[in-house]
Amino acid sequence: MFENLADLKIYEAGKPIELVVREYGIEPKDIIKLASNENPYGPPPKAIQAVKQTANLMHRYPDDSFYELKEGLAKKFDIKDSNIIIGAGSDQVLEFAIHAVMPKKVLMARITFAMYEIYSKQFGAKILKTPSSMHNLDEFYEIYKQEKPEIIFLCIPNNPLGECLDAKDVYEFIEKIDEETLIIIDGAYQEFASFKDKNKEIKPKDVLKYQNVLYTGTFSKAYGLGGMRVGYGIANEFIIKNLHKLRPPFNITTLSLKAAIEALKDEEFVKIGIEKNFEEMKKYEKFAKEHNLKYIESYTNFIVLYIKNSTLIAQNLLKKGIIVRDMASYGFDALRITIGKKEENEKLFTILKGLIN
Repeated sequence: MFENLADLKIYEAGKPIELVVREYGIEPKDIIKLASNENPYGPPPKAIQAVKQTANLMHRYPDDSFYELKEGLAKKFDIKDSNIIIGAGSDQVLEFAIHAVMPKKVLMARITFAMYEIYSKQFGAKILKTPSSMHNLDEFYEIYKQEKPEIIFLCIPNNPLGECLDAKDVYEFIEKIDEETLIIIDGAYQEFASFKDKNKEIKPKDVLKYQNVLYTGTFSKAYGLGGMRVGYGIANEFIIKNLHKLRPPFNITTLSLKAAIEALKDEEFVKIGIEKNFEEMKKYEKFAKEHNLKYIESYTNFIVLYIKNSTLIAQNLLKKGIIVRDMASYGFDALRITIGKKEENEKLFTILKGLIN
Protein backbone atom coordinates (compact mmCIF):
# COMPACT_ATOMS: atom_id res chain seq x y z
CA MET A 1 0.00 0.00 0.00
CA PHE A 2 1.15 3.54 -0.91
CA GLU A 3 4.30 2.26 -2.66
CA ASN A 4 3.98 5.04 -5.24
CA LEU A 5 4.38 7.61 -2.45
CA ALA A 6 7.46 6.02 -0.85
CA ASP A 7 9.96 8.64 -2.08
CA LEU A 8 7.57 11.58 -1.98
CA LYS A 9 8.57 14.27 0.51
CA ILE A 10 5.91 16.06 2.53
CA TYR A 11 5.68 19.79 1.75
CA GLU A 12 6.85 21.76 4.77
CA ALA A 13 4.89 24.96 5.25
CA GLY A 14 6.32 27.83 7.30
CA LYS A 15 5.92 27.37 11.05
CA PRO A 16 2.64 28.85 12.31
CA ILE A 17 2.52 31.44 15.08
CA GLU A 18 0.47 29.03 17.21
CA LEU A 19 3.33 26.51 17.24
CA VAL A 20 5.82 29.10 18.50
CA VAL A 21 3.37 30.11 21.22
CA ARG A 22 3.07 26.49 22.37
CA GLU A 23 6.77 25.60 22.19
CA TYR A 24 8.37 28.78 23.53
CA GLY A 25 5.62 30.41 25.56
CA ILE A 26 5.92 33.68 23.66
CA GLU A 27 2.87 35.94 23.47
CA PRO A 28 1.31 36.01 19.96
CA LYS A 29 1.66 39.81 19.83
CA ASP A 30 5.43 39.44 20.28
CA ILE A 31 5.90 36.97 17.41
CA ILE A 32 7.05 38.14 13.97
CA LYS A 33 6.28 35.72 11.13
CA LEU A 34 8.60 36.19 8.16
CA ALA A 35 8.56 32.64 6.79
CA SER A 36 5.57 32.16 4.48
CA ASN A 37 5.75 35.17 2.15
CA GLU A 38 2.45 36.52 3.43
CA ASN A 39 1.56 40.16 2.94
CA PRO A 40 2.39 41.94 6.23
CA TYR A 41 -0.03 44.78 5.39
CA GLY A 42 -2.99 42.43 5.08
CA PRO A 43 -5.82 42.61 2.55
CA PRO A 44 -7.48 45.81 1.33
CA PRO A 45 -9.97 47.19 3.87
CA LYS A 46 -12.76 46.76 1.31
CA ALA A 47 -12.11 43.02 1.27
CA ILE A 48 -12.26 42.82 5.07
CA GLN A 49 -15.53 44.74 5.13
CA ALA A 50 -16.99 42.56 2.39
CA VAL A 51 -16.20 39.38 4.34
CA LYS A 52 -17.87 40.81 7.45
CA GLN A 53 -20.97 41.69 5.47
CA THR A 54 -21.06 38.25 3.84
CA ALA A 55 -20.46 36.24 7.03
CA ASN A 56 -24.19 35.58 7.48
CA LEU A 57 -24.17 33.80 4.09
CA MET A 58 -21.56 31.19 4.99
CA HIS A 59 -24.28 28.54 4.94
CA ARG A 60 -24.73 29.21 1.22
CA TYR A 61 -22.51 27.85 -1.54
CA PRO A 62 -20.75 30.48 -3.67
CA ASP A 63 -21.75 31.38 -7.20
CA ASP A 64 -20.07 28.44 -8.93
CA SER A 65 -19.68 30.39 -12.16
CA PHE A 66 -17.48 32.91 -10.29
CA TYR A 67 -18.89 35.40 -12.77
CA GLU A 68 -18.04 38.61 -10.92
CA LEU A 69 -14.48 37.55 -10.09
CA LYS A 70 -13.81 36.36 -13.61
CA GLU A 71 -15.26 39.59 -14.98
CA GLY A 72 -12.85 41.57 -12.79
CA LEU A 73 -9.85 39.51 -13.87
CA ALA A 74 -10.89 39.70 -17.52
CA LYS A 75 -11.06 43.50 -17.30
CA LYS A 76 -7.72 43.69 -15.47
CA PHE A 77 -5.88 41.58 -18.05
CA ASP A 78 -7.92 42.54 -21.15
CA ILE A 79 -9.00 38.95 -21.82
CA LYS A 80 -12.27 36.98 -21.90
CA ASP A 81 -13.76 35.27 -18.86
CA SER A 82 -13.68 32.05 -20.89
CA ASN A 83 -9.87 32.23 -20.63
CA ILE A 84 -10.01 31.95 -16.82
CA ILE A 85 -10.39 29.15 -14.28
CA ILE A 86 -10.60 29.78 -10.52
CA GLY A 87 -8.82 27.56 -7.98
CA ALA A 88 -8.38 27.20 -4.24
CA GLY A 89 -5.01 28.89 -4.49
CA SER A 90 -3.05 28.80 -7.73
CA ASP A 91 -1.57 25.46 -6.69
CA GLN A 92 -4.98 23.82 -7.20
CA VAL A 93 -4.90 25.03 -10.80
CA LEU A 94 -1.41 23.51 -11.13
CA GLU A 95 -2.86 20.26 -9.83
CA PHE A 96 -5.69 20.38 -12.38
CA ALA A 97 -3.14 20.78 -15.17
CA ILE A 98 -1.00 17.86 -14.05
CA HIS A 99 -4.06 15.62 -13.67
CA ALA A 100 -5.19 16.63 -17.16
CA VAL A 101 -1.86 15.79 -18.80
CA MET A 102 -0.90 12.77 -16.63
CA PRO A 103 2.77 13.32 -17.57
CA LYS A 104 5.52 10.75 -17.77
CA LYS A 105 8.23 13.44 -17.60
CA VAL A 106 8.21 16.89 -16.02
CA LEU A 107 10.95 19.52 -16.28
CA MET A 108 11.70 22.25 -13.73
CA ALA A 109 14.57 24.26 -12.22
CA ARG A 110 16.71 22.45 -9.64
CA ILE A 111 15.38 24.67 -6.85
CA THR A 112 11.80 25.82 -7.28
CA PHE A 113 8.30 25.47 -5.81
CA ALA A 114 8.13 22.02 -4.21
CA MET A 115 4.53 21.26 -5.22
CA TYR A 116 5.51 20.87 -8.88
CA GLU A 117 7.43 17.73 -7.98
CA ILE A 118 4.92 16.51 -5.39
CA TYR A 119 1.95 16.70 -7.75
CA SER A 120 3.91 15.19 -10.64
CA LYS A 121 5.18 12.22 -8.65
CA GLN A 122 1.59 11.30 -7.84
CA PHE A 123 1.48 10.07 -11.44
CA GLY A 124 4.87 8.41 -11.24
CA ALA A 125 6.37 11.05 -13.51
CA LYS A 126 10.12 11.23 -13.99
CA ILE A 127 11.32 14.54 -12.54
CA LEU A 128 13.85 16.36 -14.69
CA LYS A 129 15.80 19.22 -13.13
CA THR A 130 18.31 21.68 -14.53
CA PRO A 131 21.90 21.59 -13.19
CA SER A 132 21.61 25.23 -12.10
CA SER A 133 19.58 26.17 -9.06
CA MET A 134 18.11 29.21 -10.77
CA HIS A 135 16.25 29.25 -14.07
CA ASN A 136 18.61 28.81 -17.00
CA LEU A 137 16.63 28.58 -20.24
CA ASP A 138 19.56 27.15 -22.21
CA GLU A 139 19.67 24.24 -19.76
CA PHE A 140 15.90 23.87 -19.95
CA TYR A 141 16.06 23.65 -23.74
CA GLU A 142 18.88 21.10 -23.80
CA ILE A 143 16.99 18.80 -21.41
CA TYR A 144 13.78 19.36 -23.36
CA LYS A 145 15.41 18.28 -26.65
CA GLN A 146 16.77 15.10 -25.06
CA GLU A 147 13.83 14.08 -22.89
CA LYS A 148 10.71 15.64 -24.49
CA PRO A 149 8.80 16.18 -21.21
CA GLU A 150 5.03 16.60 -21.32
CA ILE A 151 5.13 19.53 -18.86
CA ILE A 152 7.66 22.32 -18.26
CA PHE A 153 7.35 24.51 -15.15
CA LEU A 154 8.68 28.06 -15.19
CA CYS A 155 8.34 29.92 -11.88
CA ILE A 156 8.59 33.62 -12.76
CA PRO A 157 9.76 34.99 -10.31
CA ASN A 158 11.08 31.85 -8.70
CA ASN A 159 10.03 30.66 -5.26
CA PRO A 160 12.01 30.05 -3.04
CA LEU A 161 15.03 31.90 -4.51
CA GLY A 162 13.53 35.14 -5.84
CA GLU A 163 15.31 35.47 -9.18
CA CYS A 164 13.29 36.30 -12.31
CA LEU A 165 13.64 35.72 -16.04
CA ASP A 166 13.07 38.47 -18.61
CA ALA A 167 9.73 38.14 -20.39
CA LYS A 168 11.39 38.45 -23.80
CA ASP A 169 13.58 35.42 -23.11
CA VAL A 170 10.58 33.44 -21.87
CA TYR A 171 8.59 34.10 -25.04
CA GLU A 172 11.57 33.15 -27.22
CA PHE A 173 11.88 29.90 -25.27
CA ILE A 174 8.18 29.09 -25.65
CA GLU A 175 8.37 29.47 -29.41
CA LYS A 176 11.02 26.73 -29.57
CA ILE A 177 8.87 24.19 -27.72
CA ASP A 178 6.54 21.75 -29.46
CA GLU A 179 2.84 22.39 -28.82
CA GLU A 180 2.45 18.89 -27.36
CA THR A 181 4.40 20.05 -24.29
CA LEU A 182 2.43 22.12 -21.79
CA ILE A 183 4.39 25.07 -20.40
CA ILE A 184 3.11 26.32 -17.04
CA ILE A 185 4.15 29.83 -16.01
CA ASP A 186 3.69 30.29 -12.28
CA GLY A 187 3.13 34.01 -11.79
CA ALA A 188 2.40 34.01 -8.05
CA TYR A 189 4.82 36.92 -7.54
CA GLN A 190 4.37 38.66 -10.90
CA GLU A 191 2.85 41.80 -9.34
CA PHE A 192 6.15 42.36 -7.51
CA ALA A 193 8.39 41.57 -10.47
CA SER A 194 6.51 43.76 -12.94
CA PHE A 195 6.57 46.67 -10.46
CA LYS A 196 10.34 46.41 -9.98
CA ASP A 197 11.26 45.82 -13.62
CA LYS A 198 8.85 45.95 -16.57
CA ASN A 199 11.21 43.69 -18.52
CA LYS A 200 10.15 40.89 -16.18
CA GLU A 201 6.41 41.30 -16.75
CA ILE A 202 4.60 38.32 -18.22
CA LYS A 203 1.28 39.61 -19.51
CA PRO A 204 -1.48 36.97 -19.36
CA LYS A 205 -2.92 38.36 -22.59
CA ASP A 206 0.36 37.54 -24.38
CA VAL A 207 0.11 33.94 -23.16
CA LEU A 208 -3.15 33.44 -25.08
CA LYS A 209 -1.42 33.46 -28.45
CA TYR A 210 0.28 30.18 -27.54
CA GLN A 211 -1.61 26.90 -27.76
CA ASN A 212 0.39 25.19 -25.01
CA VAL A 213 0.88 27.75 -22.22
CA LEU A 214 -0.98 28.06 -18.91
CA TYR A 215 -0.41 31.10 -16.67
CA THR A 216 -1.30 30.91 -12.98
CA GLY A 217 -1.75 33.76 -10.52
CA THR A 218 -2.89 34.18 -6.94
CA PHE A 219 -4.55 36.52 -4.45
CA SER A 220 -2.35 35.13 -1.65
CA LYS A 221 0.64 37.45 -2.07
CA ALA A 222 0.20 41.01 -3.33
CA TYR A 223 -3.52 41.06 -2.50
CA GLY A 224 -2.99 39.79 1.06
CA LEU A 225 -5.52 36.94 0.93
CA GLY A 226 -3.27 33.99 1.80
CA GLY A 227 -5.75 32.69 4.35
CA MET A 228 -8.63 32.79 1.87
CA ARG A 229 -7.00 30.52 -0.76
CA VAL A 230 -7.96 32.03 -4.11
CA GLY A 231 -5.97 31.57 -7.30
CA TYR A 232 -6.60 31.48 -11.04
CA GLY A 233 -5.35 30.06 -14.31
CA ILE A 234 -5.32 31.83 -17.68
CA ALA A 235 -4.94 30.11 -21.04
CA ASN A 236 -6.65 29.62 -24.39
CA GLU A 237 -10.22 28.36 -24.25
CA PHE A 238 -9.30 24.79 -25.19
CA ILE A 239 -6.99 24.40 -22.17
CA ILE A 240 -9.42 26.12 -19.78
CA LYS A 241 -12.37 24.05 -20.99
CA ASN A 242 -10.48 20.84 -20.29
CA LEU A 243 -9.26 21.99 -16.86
CA HIS A 244 -12.87 22.75 -15.93
CA LYS A 245 -13.65 19.05 -16.39
CA LEU A 246 -11.46 18.40 -13.33
CA ARG A 247 -12.64 21.28 -11.16
CA PRO A 248 -14.89 20.21 -8.27
CA PRO A 249 -18.00 22.31 -7.65
CA PHE A 250 -17.77 25.26 -5.25
CA ASN A 251 -13.98 24.88 -4.96
CA ILE A 252 -13.54 28.21 -3.17
CA THR A 253 -15.73 29.47 -0.34
CA THR A 254 -18.44 32.12 -0.35
CA LEU A 255 -16.28 34.36 1.86
CA SER A 256 -13.12 33.78 -0.21
CA LEU A 257 -14.95 34.69 -3.39
CA LYS A 258 -16.28 37.93 -1.96
CA ALA A 259 -12.88 38.88 -0.55
CA ALA A 260 -11.15 38.35 -3.91
CA ILE A 261 -13.79 40.33 -5.81
CA GLU A 262 -13.36 43.34 -3.54
CA ALA A 263 -9.56 43.08 -3.25
CA LEU A 264 -9.31 43.20 -7.03
CA LYS A 265 -11.07 46.56 -7.02
CA ASP A 266 -8.51 48.22 -4.72
CA GLU A 267 -5.38 48.27 -6.88
CA GLU A 268 -4.10 51.43 -5.16
CA PHE A 269 -3.89 49.65 -1.78
CA VAL A 270 -2.04 46.77 -3.43
CA LYS A 271 0.37 49.14 -5.19
CA ILE A 272 1.23 50.93 -1.93
CA GLY A 273 1.99 47.56 -0.28
CA ILE A 274 4.32 46.60 -3.12
CA GLU A 275 6.10 49.97 -2.93
CA LYS A 276 6.68 49.50 0.81
CA ASN A 277 7.94 45.98 0.15
CA PHE A 278 10.76 47.16 -2.08
CA GLU A 279 11.59 50.14 0.15
CA GLU A 280 12.14 47.72 3.03
CA MET A 281 13.98 45.23 0.82
CA LYS A 282 16.66 47.87 0.19
CA LYS A 283 17.34 47.78 3.94
CA TYR A 284 17.94 44.03 3.74
CA GLU A 285 20.36 44.53 0.87
CA LYS A 286 22.16 47.23 2.86
CA PHE A 287 22.28 44.94 5.93
CA ALA A 288 23.75 42.14 3.82
CA LYS A 289 26.47 44.38 2.37
CA GLU A 290 27.37 45.78 5.80
CA HIS A 291 27.83 42.26 7.19
CA ASN A 292 29.48 40.71 4.12
CA LEU A 293 26.53 38.45 3.38
CA LYS A 294 25.75 37.38 -0.16
CA TYR A 295 22.13 37.58 -1.26
CA ILE A 296 20.01 36.84 -4.32
CA GLU A 297 18.53 39.90 -6.00
CA SER A 298 14.83 39.40 -5.45
CA TYR A 299 11.79 40.33 -7.53
CA THR A 300 9.34 39.07 -4.91
CA ASN A 301 8.28 39.87 -1.33
CA PHE A 302 11.12 37.87 0.21
CA ILE A 303 14.91 37.73 0.06
CA VAL A 304 17.46 34.93 0.41
CA LEU A 305 20.53 35.73 2.54
CA TYR A 306 23.45 33.30 2.53
CA ILE A 307 24.38 32.77 6.20
CA LYS A 308 26.64 30.13 7.73
CA ASN A 309 24.98 27.79 10.24
CA SER A 310 21.58 28.89 8.96
CA THR A 311 19.74 26.10 10.80
CA LEU A 312 21.16 27.14 14.16
CA ILE A 313 20.48 30.81 13.47
CA ALA A 314 16.91 30.08 12.38
CA GLN A 315 16.35 28.15 15.61
CA ASN A 316 17.77 30.99 17.72
CA LEU A 317 15.58 33.50 15.91
CA LEU A 318 12.62 31.26 16.67
CA LYS A 319 13.41 31.37 20.37
CA LYS A 320 13.27 35.17 20.08
CA GLY A 321 9.86 34.96 18.43
CA ILE A 322 10.97 35.55 14.82
CA ILE A 323 9.98 32.92 12.24
CA VAL A 324 12.08 32.69 9.06
CA ARG A 325 12.66 29.90 6.53
CA ASP A 326 15.85 27.86 6.77
CA MET A 327 17.13 26.86 3.33
CA ALA A 328 19.35 24.00 4.56
CA SER A 329 16.83 21.47 3.25
CA TYR A 330 17.66 22.74 -0.26
CA GLY A 331 21.32 21.93 0.27
CA PHE A 332 22.87 25.27 1.21
CA ASP A 333 23.20 27.57 4.21
CA ALA A 334 20.80 30.47 3.81
CA LEU A 335 17.67 32.05 5.20
CA ARG A 336 14.64 33.03 3.16
CA ILE A 337 13.05 36.00 4.86
CA THR A 338 9.71 37.55 4.00
CA ILE A 339 9.94 41.35 3.86
CA GLY A 340 7.91 42.54 6.85
CA LYS A 341 6.81 45.91 8.13
CA LYS A 342 9.43 48.51 9.08
CA GLU A 343 9.36 47.74 12.82
CA GLU A 344 9.43 43.97 12.20
CA ASN A 345 12.46 44.25 9.93
CA GLU A 346 14.32 46.50 12.38
CA LYS A 347 13.82 44.00 15.20
CA LEU A 348 15.08 41.20 12.97
CA PHE A 349 18.19 43.18 11.99
CA THR A 350 19.04 43.85 15.64
CA ILE A 351 18.76 40.21 16.69
CA LEU A 352 20.30 38.75 13.52
CA LYS A 353 23.29 41.07 13.83
CA GLY A 354 24.04 39.63 17.26
CA LEU A 355 23.66 36.05 16.05
CA ILE A 356 25.92 36.27 13.00
CA ASN A 357 28.59 38.13 14.99
